[in-house]
Amino acid sequence: MNNIIGSPLFFITAALATSAVAICSVVAPSHGAEVQDEAFKPAPVVPLTSQPPARLLVDAPLPEQLARGYVVIRYQAENVRIMPVYGEAALGILPRIGHLHITVDDLPWHWLDASGEPISINGLLPGSHKVLLQLESPIHKVIDSKTVSFVIPPRV
Repeated sequence: MNNIIGSPLFFITAALATSAVAICSVVAPSHGAEVQDEAFKPAPVVPLTSQPPARLLVDAPLPEQLARGYVVIRYQAENVRIMPVYGEAALGILPRIGHLHITVDDLPWHWLDASGEPISINGLLPGSHKVLLQLESPIHKVIDSKTVSFVIPPRV
C-alpha cells in the first residue's frame, strides 16, 4: 500500500478539515458560549434605511420591426429589481422589487410581466397604437409609468 500520509493530497485534505473545524467553532460556538475574539464575530447586517426613487426608462420600438407588424419595447427599471414576487410581505424586501403591468391602446385589461425581458407584441393592425408600461410594487401600486406611441405601417 502506498504511503498516503506523505502524499500532497493528505496534507490538503487535513488542512481543509482543520480549517472547517476552526471556522465552525468560531461561527457557531457550542452551548451558547460567546466567541472570545471580537475580530471573528460575524459582521452585522445593516438594513437599508432609504433607497433612491425607482423609475422606468423605455425605448421606442425599432422601425424595421414595426414594418413587419412586430413590436418590441425595451425597458430598464432603475433602483428596483423586476421579479415575480408579490404581496404585503414582499414590500419589506430590500433592495425593492416590482413588476410591470402592460396595457395596449387603452383596453380595459392589461397583463403582468415580471421577466425583465423586452415586451413583445405581435398581431396589431396597421395604424397608430400606444402601450402603457406601469412599474408596480409587489402589491400592484404604480411606482412609475411610461407610454410609448408608435405607428405600424400598412403591409403590402
